[in-house]
Amino acid sequence: MSYTIALNFEDGVTRFIGCKAGETVLDAAYRQKVNLPMDCSDGVCGTCKGHCEQGAFDMGDEYLEEALSDEEAAEGQVLTCQMVPSSDCVIQVPVASSLCKTAVGKLEGSVAVVEQLSEDSIELGVDLDDEAALAFLPGQYIHIDVPGSDQHRSYSFSSKPGDRRATFLIRNIPNGVMSGYLTERAQVGDRLALTGPMGSFYLREITRPVLMLAGGTGLAPFLSMLELLVQKRAEGEANEQPIHLIYGVNKDDHLVKVDALEHFAKELPNFTYSTVVVDEASRHPRKGYVTHHMDGEVLHDGDIDVYLCGPPPMVDAVLKHFDNEGIVPQSFHYEKFTPNQAPKEAS
Repeated sequence: MSYTIALNFEDGVTRFIGCKAGETVLDAAYRQKVNLPMDCSDGVCGTCKGHCEQGAFDMGDEYLEEALSDEEAAEGQVLTCQMVPSSDCVIQVPVASSLCKTAVGKLEGSVAVVEQLSEDSIELGVDLDDEAALAFLPGQYIHIDVPGSDQHRSYSFSSKPGDRRATFLIRNIPNGVMSGYLTERAQVGDRLALTGPMGSFYLREITRPVLMLAGGTGLAPFLSMLELLVQKRAEGEANEQPIHLIYGVNKDDHLVKVDALEHFAKELPNFTYSTVVVDEASRHPRKGYVTHHMDGEVLHDGDIDVYLCGPPPMVDAVLKHFDNEGIVPQSFHYEKFTPNQAPKEAS
C-alpha cells in the first residue's frame, strides 16, 4: 500500500511523493530527496510543522505540546516527522521549495491538436512523453515554453490528472506570443517544454455545497475538476453535495465546451450549470454578469465553498458583490489571470 502526498510549497511549487504504509511523511520525503524542514525528527521542536488540507492520517501521541498544541492539531496542523498517512493527502509546507532542495518539475511533450473553438478561445492538446511524470491537483496550472521565443505562458489544465494528453483552453490574444504561435505556426508533432505543476487553486475535499464561477477561458480548471469527479464517481467515490457552475462570457460565440458541461450534468446527478452572456444584443436567456445570477438557491446562506477563475475585473466584481451582500463563504478560492502573466491566486 502506498499513498500519494502532494507537498505544496509557499512559492507555488507542488511536488508529489509516494508514502509507504506506516511511513512518516518526513521519512518518505527524505527517501525521495525532498528535504522538508526538520531539526529533531522526534516531535519535539515543531520545525517540520505544516498544514494538512485533506486526507486521513495518524499523528500518534509521541510529540510534545510545545511542538504542536491541541488547538493547532484541531486546525489541521501536522508534524511531518510524526504524520503517518492512511490515504492520499495534500500538505501545505510553509517554506520555499528551493529551501527543501527540490524544484518544480520539468517535462516534454508534442503538440497533438490545436483547435480554434471560437474567435476568443483555442484548445491545445499536448501528448506527454511520460504521463506518469506529471501529477497535479485539478485546478493547478503549468508553464509552457513558446516555441521560437525565450518566453513562456501559464495555463490551467482542462484535462484530469493521469491523462496522457494534457489539454488547455487558451485565450486568443491579438499579437499574443502564444496565440501567434498557435494560430500561425503550430504543427502537430511540435515539441513543447513544460514546467510545473504550480498553484494553490485546486479542488479541495467536498464537504458542503460548491459554487464554481468561471469567466471565459477560466472554465479550464473547472473542466479538470469535473473530469476527476466523474472518474471518482465511476470508482464508487460519489459525493452528493450540490455543485453549481456559472460560466460567463462576453459574446454568444465565446461559449465553448458547453457539450462537456452537458456531459458532466448527465454523469454527475449533483451537478448543474448555467451560462451567462454580457453582450446586450445577445439572445441568450441569461444576460449580464455572473454576479447577476447568484441567487439564494446557489449561495446556501454562505454555507458553500466558492471557486472563482476569470479575468481580474470579474474576480474583483465577485469579491465586491459578496462584500456588499454580506456573504461570507465557508471557504473562498480564486485565481485571476492576465495576459502575459502567471495566474494570481488567493484562498
